[in-house]
Amino acid sequence: MKGLKMNGFKQKITKEAIKNLEKLSWLCRGDIIKMTTIAGSGHPAGSMSSIDIYLTLFTFANTTPENIDDPKRDRIIVSHGHTAPGLYSCLARLGFIDLEEVLVGFRNYDSPYEGHIERNVPGVEWTTGNLGQGLSAGCGFALASKLTNLNYNTFVVMSDAEQAKGQVGEARRFARKYGLNNLTVIIDYNHFQISGRTEDVMPVDIEENYLADGWKVLEVSGHKFYELYKASKKALKDTDNPYVIIAKTIMGHGVSFMENRADYHGRATTREECKKALEELGIEDDIDELLNIKGTKKMSLFNRKQMPLPIIKTGKPKIYADTTHSRVAFGDALEEIASINSKNTIAVFDCDLADSTKVNKFAKISPENFFEAGVSEHNTATIAGALSINGILTIWADFGVFAIGEVYNQLRLNDINDTNLKIVATHLGYNVGPDGKTHHCIDYIGLLKNLFGVKLIIPGDPNQTDHITRYILSQSGNHIMGLSRTKLPIIKTEDGKIFFNEDYKFTYGKVDLIREGNDCTVFTLGSMLSQAISAWDRLREMGISARIYNISSPLEIDKEIITDAATTNLIVTYEDHIIASGLGSVIAQIIAENNLDTDFIKIGINEFGGSDKPEVLYKKYSLDADSLVEIIKDKINSRQ
Repeated sequence: MKGLKMNGFKQKITKEAIKNLEKLSWLCRGDIIKMTTIAGSGHPAGSMSSIDIYLTLFTFANTTPENIDDPKRDRIIVSHGHTAPGLYSCLARLGFIDLEEVLVGFRNYDSPYEGHIERNVPGVEWTTGNLGQGLSAGCGFALASKLTNLNYNTFVVMSDAEQAKGQVGEARRFARKYGLNNLTVIIDYNHFQISGRTEDVMPVDIEENYLADGWKVLEVSGHKFYELYKASKKALKDTDNPYVIIAKTIMGHGVSFMENRADYHGRATTREECKKALEELGIEDDIDELLNIKGTKKMSLFNRKQMPLPIIKTGKPKIYADTTHSRVAFGDALEEIASINSKNTIAVFDCDLADSTKVNKFAKISPENFFEAGVSEHNTATIAGALSINGILTIWADFGVFAIGEVYNQLRLNDINDTNLKIVATHLGYNVGPDGKTHHCIDYIGLLKNLFGVKLIIPGDPNQTDHITRYILSQSGNHIMGLSRTKLPIIKTEDGKIFFNEDYKFTYGKVDLIREGNDCTVFTLGSMLSQAISAWDRLREMGISARIYNISSPLEIDKEIITDAATTNLIVTYEDHIIASGLGSVIAQIIAENNLDTDFIKIGINEFGGSDKPEVLYKKYSLDADSLVEIIKDKINSRQ
């Protein structure tokens, strides 16, 4: 991906421009003091060290109030989102947003100007606050520029303290590997963080780290506009390398009693301190007037345009007749879909597990859209999320413990940013078997039900996997499909026909009635569905009629189905998941909230499992079909 020429700063810097920027810089410092004082909280000192960087970028980059929805605009990502006062002041002074709204609305619940920057605000491309993720997001935007041929630059502004994060190193290496020469990082190097000097809290050799990972490094004063401009221009002219500009700044720059003081990193000035600071800056103290309109000022409602996802041809379902891996069904469907769609509409990410997750098939037919990130899951989750909001259908396949458990915070930030990422999480539950407890992903439902915009889908066999793969690749929003490690039997009807056949239509939240019955109802999912059917056969021989439901969307279950199931007087949930936070807990909540009168049994995982074949583990921990039969039989017999 090297050699793509990016457009540089269009506007030349002049003495008059520098003079105007210096005036704006002082006004913005006053704004920062005012808004944090009025709010009674915030991060003023870091905002004051970053403000000249923001003014330089938003003045000279191809990002303006007029082109804010233009897909060809430059992207400016702010990683240290706590410097929101500085960024919002810059945006207000340059005409993106209303200044008075920011001053009185900062950190108010009815205002769009939250304590950390929010993507709905014009000029803000990515909601941040969790330090260390901004460079990964920047990689996603820079990669999107290449894939979509939009030819824009991506700038990432970061703090010095967050350079200690491991995810930053992951992102540096990804950018170098994939030739993201359209990516420029500017680090606000003020030497301070909440607990004191960065060198004392956690020493990091920033320059050497970037050099070691193949970046070009420039050092400038972060408070001299010409130096910032010149360094940025040099970075933009280089068509072979990503650049980091280390901008040497002063914490709290502009107010003598705030300079190089760690305590002002995370606290606002008092009213008296505010008055003193504004006097020193030569800024009018109109705090009282602003306080009078606080709460009455009408706030703007922002509704920025989203880049549409490409329209994807999903082909026709492939029907499997024999026991096979669900992940093979996913890989086959992805391979077919890639072959029938235009180049650069789909991107797939892998973290050193392509053969196991079966995205290797995609890699062979579309290598230019396959991104091997190595053992860098945190970075991959964020890059893939950022890419997914930039007009590319984005898929990441990985083991469940890595794609869900390890990157929960990254998924949470993706959810907040309304991304469109499709994650295929394989190797769920005790079904992983011999790999042991470190690799048994047994908590995925419990984790994901905390994310408001994530849809979780667990297929019951390879054929439903094929249907669901085609479904999620045609949908917007974040979807996670969870798959087993082992081969699964083909689910069939009672008379031996394939259940998830060519005519089956999947919709999110759909519950499949697999077997009829009136003595009890079993709700199950994934690899346990075939076990439940085996139990159904044995229970029928005992004269017990069990109803079996396949719950493929455990985070969205129709309460009417639970209500109807309660008429059997016994509801059983049966899952390869921690019993306290999985399907059983979801259904238990529905039962309690609707005052349903029924016996209720949860069958699931109560402890970390050991290493052995799945069938051995299921038997050892009473999750096999025989155990299900005995639990249901004993419960029904006890009522007689």
